[in-house]
Amino acid sequence: MNARPAETPLRKVLIVSPHFPPVNAPDMQRTRLALPYLRACGWEPVVLAVDPEMVEGAVLDPLFEATYPGDIRVVRVRGIPPRATRWAGFASLWLRCGNAIRSAGDGLLGTERFDLVFVSTTQFDAFSLGPRWRGKFNVPYVVDYQDPWINGYYKRTHTRPPGGWVKFGLSQFNARRREPRVLRGASGILAVSTAYAPTLAATYPWFDQGRVECLPFGAAENDFEVAKNHRPAEPLVPFGDGNIHMVYTGRCGPDMSTSLTIVFRAFKRFMAARPDEARRFRFHFIGTDYAPRPLGREWVVPTARSEGVTDYVREHCYRVPYFDALYYMTHADALIAIGSNDPTYSASKIFPFVLARRPLLVIFSEQSPVVGICSQLRHRHCYAFGDAADIDAVADKIADSWFFGGAIKEKNDLDLSLFRPYTAENMTHQLAQCFERAAGRDRRKP
Repeated sequence: MNARPAETPLRKVLIVSPHFPPVNAPDMQRTRLALPYLRACGWEPVVLAVDPEMVEGAVLDPLFEATYPGDIRVVRVRGIPPRATRWAGFASLWLRCGNAIRSAGDGLLGTERFDLVFVSTTQFDAFSLGPRWRGKFNVPYVVDYQDPWINGYYKRTHTRPPGGWVKFGLSQFNARRREPRVLRGASGILAVSTAYAPTLAATYPWFDQGRVECLPFGAAENDFEVAKNHRPAEPLVPFGDGNIHMVYTGRCGPDMSTSLTIVFRAFKRFMAARPDEARRFRFHFIGTDYAPRPLGREWVVPTARSEGVTDYVREHCYRVPYFDALYYMTHADALIAIGSNDPTYSASKIFPFVLARRPLLVIFSEQSPVVGICSQLRHRHCYAFGDAADIDAVADKIADSWFFGGAIKEKNDLDLSLFRPYTAENMTHQLAQCFERAAGRDRRKP
């Protein structure tokens, strides 16, 4: 990556990321991964975040704070504590802390000069700050679609959404009111998936899908250096007990039923043919639900039960610290990366699995960008499915190569030079170019 000339002054970007370290939440990763490189790209970041105490059920991971420069300015706001609203049946972070974020942003933009606002979060109501601040302070903004704001997946598949239909319906009603104004006023629109642009164009006939720039999260190579000497306080996986431990870390849900069924059906075939060998296998699914204790629910065990392999499956549904997850991934005998039935599911989740350098089994929708990434990396054990009709055929392929063929014991010797386009440094360079274009299109008058 080309560093900026020393004499070039830094532009200033206000990054709105309500979740931020030490909080372990997926939607802060774009910001966290970019911070070490933004200055070299010509941008001085100021992060606007919510105080960790305000995040209900937050998993805190102090090691995150060792992964970005300590002199980055982070403005943290409070709001209404979750205990004050939980009795009423809601604890939405934005409903409790949105006013505090808006007020703090008003103060920063009213007293300091910023060249750009970047809103990177799945707290989508924060996107509405863009039009507000553009109108009030004449500052351009970029929004980052890490998920669809209007999400047709649950209605299309008749799958119950997180939080239930009432809360989801209200959020979608709100999205339909606010999203058009956000899109019309944005100077830049990022998305983690190529599927989001045509979806927005189908929703809004006036919207030019060419405005959307696809940019997955970067691969956090340095995280593995930070994690080398880390060990969970109470490990969930008994490595070294003579069994073969296969690990998956991350969210699961009903949208992953196809990939889960495939891997369990493949194992069941192996179990029927070689029961003595199969007894040593253990499947660990860690951090599968986003809900805080005690509200988390199991998503993997029901599928394991229906496939008759429950005795071999362990599910820890509550989120664990990020560096705990890296410990499990780097110490596992093998890793399983499972994907959603929804082809828009983020491709970036594959990166830690690759960087862990363990034998890796990948099962994703054939429409997912993950399949293309694995092809570019020349990973031989990536299996794609089209729909539920493919389950048995794909399961047979996995049983033959992974279990019977011994691929589970093969060294992961991927050529990481092929991985360079996906590094956090390279992705931040592309992010900075997006910032430059956005600021250039809508530069404020002096």
